[in-house]
Amino acid sequence: MVIPVHDVNPARRTPWVTYALIVANVVAFLSMPGIADSVAGGSTLAELCRLEAFTEKYALVPRELIHDRLPPLVPTGEVGLGMRGPGCVLGPPTYDKSPVLSVLTSMFLHGSWLHLLGNLLFLFIFGNNIEDRMGHVGFLLFYVVCGYAAGYGFALLNSSSTTPLIGASGAIAGVLGAYLMLYPRVRVWVLVPFLIFLPLRLPAWVVLGFWFVLQALYSAGEAVTEAGTVAYTAHVIGFVTGMLIAWPLKPGTPPPPEPGGVLFGRRARRPW
Repeated sequence: MVIPVHDVNPARRTPWVTYALIVANVVAFLSMPGIADSVAGGSTLAELCRLEAFTEKYALVPRELIHDRLPPLVPTGEVGLGMRGPGCVLGPPTYDKSPVLSVLTSMFLHGSWLHLLGNLLFLFIFGNNIEDRMGHVGFLLFYVVCGYAAGYGFALLNSSSTTPLIGASGAIAGVLGAYLMLYPRVRVWVLVPFLIFLPLRLPAWVVLGFWFVLQALYSAGEAVTEAGTVAYTAHVIGFVTGMLIAWPLKPGTPPPPEPGGVLFGRRARRPW
């Protein structure tokens, strides 16, 4: 997998919505119970049980979304002792959960720092230009629509799944799909892991096309990873949704700058 670093595509306006989404994702991640300790590997069973109950309450669960009802038993956040030893207690839900709203809340939850930072890196690099093209309000609506399309699409294809689905990947995949549609020839600086990290400048259609192909291959082999936090099918659906929404905007999109120089902010320098 290549790691994007910078795109040669300066925006005309400050991407306030992109910045706000990044902050909101970080704040939501830090608000998850015991997340700092769990990432560091020092969390207790009690903290893990609270985190499991929090995730169950606010994450998208395909079976709940499709059938519009909560299961009879959910994690309570408490620790109990069973026949196999200590574990997390299950009990009847004591809260009202809207499965439809959980699609939105799940978009701001992440399972690890790596999961969070990987998503935000792609949003930071590619989101500003899509916001610049769509406008602040239009981009926010676009982001939410792509997230909902990815969430519902995954739930429909996995309607019996009770595994919580979290992460902004579906919405951000929509941003990548729109970028590929609107700016396929823009040059993107990437790091390619080959013994060492090699810096290369590649067209966006190569970087994002390669990313999409990988997601499609992963989704064909396995819907969700063992961690339960990466849904490759949702990535594919979000990506295609973003492309379709951006398609009508393509004729009026200004062409990218010439690839003769690499821009960092308002300054340019010779390429390597």
